[in-house]
Amino acid sequence: MAGRIEDYAMIGNCRSAALVCRDGSIDWMCVPRFDSAACFAALLGTEEHGRWLIAPADVQAKSTRRYRDGGLVLETEWVTTTGRARVVDFMPIDGEAVGIVRIVEGLEGSVDFATDLVIRFDYGCSIPWVVKQDDGSTRAVAGPDLLILRSPVGLEGKDFHSVADFTVAHGESIPFVLGYGQSHLEAPPALDPYDALEKTESFWEAWSSRCNGTGEWSDIVRRSLVTLKGLSYLPTGGLVAAPTTSLPEHIGGARNWDYRFCWARDATYMLTALVNAGYHDEASAWRDWVRRAIAGTPDQLQVLYGLAGERRLHEHELDWLPGYEGSLPVRIGNAAAEQFQLDIFGELVGAFDHALRNGVDMKPEDDSVQALFLDHLAGIWRNPDEGIWEIRGEPQHFVHSKVMAWLAFRRAADQKREGRDPALIRKWTEIANEIHADICANGVHPEHGYFVQAYGSEHLDASLLLATLTDFLPPDDPRIRKTVEAIEQHLMVEGFVRRYDTLSGIDGLPPGEGEFLPCSFWLVENYVALGRFDDARELFKRLVALCNDVGLLSEEYDPRSGRLLGNFPQAFSHVALVNAAFSIAHAKSATADVQSGTHAAQGA
Repeated sequence: MAGRIEDYAMIGNCRSAALVCRDGSIDWMCVPRFDSAACFAALLGTEEHGRWLIAPADVQAKSTRRYRDGGLVLETEWVTTTGRARVVDFMPIDGEAVGIVRIVEGLEGSVDFATDLVIRFDYGCSIPWVVKQDDGSTRAVAGPDLLILRSPVGLEGKDFHSVADFTVAHGESIPFVLGYGQSHLEAPPALDPYDALEKTESFWEAWSSRCNGTGEWSDIVRRSLVTLKGLSYLPTGGLVAAPTTSLPEHIGGARNWDYRFCWARDATYMLTALVNAGYHDEASAWRDWVRRAIAGTPDQLQVLYGLAGERRLHEHELDWLPGYEGSLPVRIGNAAAEQFQLDIFGELVGAFDHALRNGVDMKPEDDSVQALFLDHLAGIWRNPDEGIWEIRGEPQHFVHSKVMAWLAFRRAADQKREGRDPALIRKWTEIANEIHADICANGVHPEHGYFVQAYGSEHLDASLLLATLTDFLPPDDPRIRKTVEAIEQHLMVEGFVRRYDTLSGIDGLPPGEGEFLPCSFWLVENYVALGRFDDARELFKRLVALCNDVGLLSEEYDPRSGRLLGNFPQAFSHVALVNAAFSIAHAKSATADVQSGTHAAQGA
């Protein structure tokens, strides 16, 4: 049985990732890309669907773990009655090869270990043909896929598992190197595990050392940024929402989605986080990915794409996997790629505008592309859509979507760039004003004075917390304050924010999910905008405390069971954490500057 979601740590090489459980079992890995079929799928089933265990034979052994500073090299230290040992897990990041290195090191006394390698290609479906090579390596092939394990420990076949027992003593080091290749080609060449470790650590150290600080939150911000880097697909600059599929938003429920794709919406929030943290090269790469992905006519714009900008992400179900703790269905692909979501236009324009304002170069053709998309948006902004939450019910006139449409025209009109057409700027300003008036007339509760989920609705929606951060209205406007207060009153559960009332039936799905962590971080930013700095800090501290022992967050949290829920680790949650931390830090810095100026004036 798979561990709790918070029991996992991620290792990765910016091409794929693997999840390592506290018990020493790697229960999820897709090769050669994040969105490829899994060769270890025990996370969504049992060990018979694929896993790789390396752990002490003593079932009473105790473990602690940590990432080596600034990277995704994981150390798990084991203590038994006979000694102490460490397992170092990482995915080599040098070159294009995909694989896993596991090094077992003796620290004190001696420790007996067992390893159990269960390879099941195609999401746990295909049992490979396994052959022990003359050089002692173990070679597994099924269809187009090949895995080869090289180690001084010889594995033996038993009931379609490859197993071995071994002992590590003080000062000894025993490596295991698993490499992936295509079965019709030569096996991937052997690599020196210790040289690979040194190169991988050097890569992460060089990358993470460039991070701008956020005072007391610097460590958790750096960890979140490293996680985001680990979720990036290095060849194209795309960012996957998560490396997993079908981890449920409600245990036993049907809200199980495939997140191994790139959401164009993430551009806004990811660019903000990267620019704030000083990573302009990565911001430029993400900007370029978005530019390539959305190429085409505006009516072909999708909400999400494949890692290289692929458009066809057919959603289907895997009936041979029982799901995480029985949560069905297990889905591959995502039908949200076929939805109409109006807000995406505003978020893309906002992303490029933020990049431009912060020194990220834009190309000359960006103006014409932007004008083309805005011309299309001018004709469709009055239409209902599926909204930010990708509902599978009837389209609605979501207030958040309308605000994002307003944002697109407002940001475009306000951009300070030479050679822009004054007539076009006037047109965009007029449309922005028209949308603004429409929202204020139809998107505010007539009795209570706060923004509602959709035109004509009585319901609230946490996406409104994003709308209030767009300068749609000044922070001291009563409608902003009342919206935040209403969300606090009606959408907060034990101190955390849920997306909306799932009992409303608006999303066409059975009710029930956890509290949505990005929404809770958005509330932190709203507190800062409203000058409620103590509330912002308190909520931020409560949210950060939900990170697991190695600093990772999923999409949702259930305060009743105390469990993380949803796909893991979740880029949206870590982006929201980073932006909330910088929001607090910038507000603190601005307050200090004001106080310093006041003191200076008094001294004068």
